[in-house]
Amino acid sequence: MRFTAADEEKRRGVRRMKTIATGLLAFATLVFALATWAKAAGAGAWAGYLAAAAEAGMVGALADWFAVTALFRRPFGLPIPHTAIIPTKKDAFGRSLGDFVGENFLSGRVVRERLAALGIARRLGEWLAAPGSAERVTKEASAALRGVLAVLRDEDVQAVVAEAVTRRAAATSVAEPAGRMLGKVVADGGHHGVVDLIAVRVHDWLTENHAEVVQRVTQKTPGWTPRFIDHQVGERVYKELMRFVTDIRDDQDHPARGAIDNFLADFATELQTDPETIARVERAKGELLARPEVQDLIASTWAAVRSLVLNAAEDEDSELRRRIREGVRGFGARLATDPKLQAKADGWLQDAAQYLVETYRAEITSLISETVAGWDADDASRKIEANVGRDLQFIRINGTVVGALAGLLIHSVAVAFGG
Repeated sequence: MRFTAADEEKRRGVRRMKTIATGLLAFATLVFALATWAKAAGAGAWAGYLAAAAEAGMVGALADWFAVTALFRRPFGLPIPHTAIIPTKKDAFGRSLGDFVGENFLSGRVVRERLAALGIARRLGEWLAAPGSAERVTKEASAALRGVLAVLRDEDVQAVVAEAVTRRAAATSVAEPAGRMLGKVVADGGHHGVVDLIAVRVHDWLTENHAEVVQRVTQKTPGWTPRFIDHQVGERVYKELMRFVTDIRDDQDHPARGAIDNFLADFATELQTDPETIARVERAKGELLARPEVQDLIASTWAAVRSLVLNAAEDEDSELRRRIREGVRGFGARLATDPKLQAKADGWLQDAAQYLVETYRAEITSLISETVAGWDADDASRKIEANVGRDLQFIRINGTVVGALAGLLIHSVAVAFGG
């Protein structure tokens, strides 16, 4: 156990009070000796009164000296029973102190009553709503966020994110939700715009690549046919393709559009009901997730998010910090004025505090008892004496004074009744 400078100062104060108390005992002894001598020498009745008061004062001083000394050590080193109480009963005191703290300070009822009386939620709301508080909270939160991001290793976070996204995606069926969504899109006609766009793009491509289309067709014709016939076939195929695509583009009721509608509707139904289709989609999903490119893309999202958050946290005028400030200030204003929210927040705090004290009360009380048990008995006695010994010396002083007054009173009564 370490003694601090404050402890040493307290010990000096105890020594001063011991000197005063002992000096008062010595003074009472001297007065008793002189009064007894004066009484024997034939002095007046006053000598008897004085001797009786001094004698009782001596007895009171010695009794209280014994009582105070017995708390910390054995008087004169003698093995008198029930002395040196603190050194010999230190462990029992530690257990009793732990039990006392647990029963009177770490009970759920006491904690809830104290927290209810403090009104923490209202005070917190008033502080958050005060000028400058939201800015301070935002600044500290940003610093904490930057610290967390600086500590985290990118490769570890990327691995966790990739594993979590992959596991979540693998465990989630996409066929049936996709089928429901596709069915609703088809029913609402939402795919018509896509068909229109494709038709326009195909028409434009055919227009821009006339020669290439004809060439590709002629390359597939038999080698024994004349070239001019191959060219005519290619031109004919190209014109039919253009006519077909143009009709689809311009005619909203074209049979091909109806075929597309029927195909998409049937496919949406199969995605929801056909086990083989569902299995194929799920296998395709698994193969897609397993591709290195997809895994790299998932992992790289952390770097983008990290950079975005760091930049926003460092910039005082960023949208992130502005929204945090506004949110903190608004929450504080509401918490300071809304009794229902205050009651709810106070209830959460009380429940949390009650859970902590009831769950960890044994550990807290055992910490007290084990700490006291680990103290050296003599050091503990000296430390306790340094903190309370000064007041205990007043007991000796009071014992001397009260004893003297009691002795004087008893002597006076005895003389009055002819003693």
